[in-house]
Amino acid sequence: MRIGILGTGTLATALATGWARAGHEVAIAGRSRAKAERIAGRLGPTVRAVAPREAVAGRDAVLLAVAWDGVEDMLRLAGAPEGTLDGTPLIDPTNAVAHGVGALLLEPGESAAGRIARLAPGARVVKAFHLFPADRWTTPPEDSTSPVTVAMCGDDTAALGVVGTLVRDVGGLPATLGTLERVRQLEEVAGFVIGLAFAGVDPNSAVPVVSAATTRTASRA
Repeated sequence: MRIGILGTGTLATALATGWARAGHEVAIAGRSRAKAERIAGRLGPTVRAVAPREAVAGRDAVLLAVAWDGVEDMLRLAGAPEGTLDGTPLIDPTNAVAHGVGALLLEPGESAAGRIARLAPGARVVKAFHLFPADRWTTPPEDSTSPVTVAMCGDDTAALGVVGTLVRDVGGLPATLGTLERVRQLEEVAGFVIGLAFAGVDPNSAVPVVSAATTRTASRA
């Protein structure tokens, strides 16, 4: 695939690394062209540093990997309000949460993915990659038989399929929770995880271990 990445932070770099290893062509852009060029230089010939508008032109998918307070500016630089992302799967891994607390910085009923969809008319927004730290995608798990699940929300079936492929290409297992009507629920999970982690609590210890087989049995009861 031809993948565009908007952002030059740790998640952008980690996923660019994984997708390049999987054989994809990656174009990366950020507010700093020099930083994008340094990343591309480290990752090899299939990764190029480009301007934001070029990063979204003719791509099979685009990753928007910037801090929440930089989303609107980056989409503007990419020409998204003018329709440059129309028809393109747009992966949203952003977390609109208060750092160290986990509380969402949005009005009740709002979602980060929903706001991004409004800022990028026509984009096929898919929420994904917002729960795990960047190093999860660069450090293979000790138990390779148990890939992490990447929960996703999106309205477009084809876009979900594209993103699902990209999840598998970095060692994850895609799972669609539902449409963007449920994305606020998925974003609240990130706030829950972040809040517990900054409080010094392992989030894994706060979630019951429930197998898929158990839920199927319960639904038939």
